[in-house]
Amino acid sequence: METRYAIPALSALAQEGRLNVFRRLVKAGPTGLAAGRIAEETGTAANTLSAQLNILSQAGLIQSRREGRSIIYSVCFEAVSDLIVFLMEDCCAGEACVASGVQGALSRIACCDAGQERPSS
Repeated sequence: METRYAIPALSALAQEGRLNVFRRLVKAGPTGLAAGRIAEETGTAANTLSAQLNILSQAGLIQSRREGRSIIYSVCFEAVSDLIVFLMEDCCAGEACVASGVQGALSRIACCDAGQERPSS
């Protein structure tokens, strides 16, 4: 990932409301959630949510698709993975200090296969 793509992604996540929406979409997994359900679960007004979803989408962190009358939003997990790698790729000049903590976190979440729910914590 290039810096010019990382900056808008990090900026999009640097606001509490957008971060809450993003984290809720991460929990939903690849199937995503309808905009109305996101608003309901996060307690966000429709116009505010629309702006938040637009910023996250422009940053390349989420995508949308139409299903009937609903718009379903989901996380672009590949883009998020690329952002994490971008942040960590030069970690500690190759030493295992922080990178081992990231690897431990990854083993704890054991990300689900497409279509399977992760066990709730």
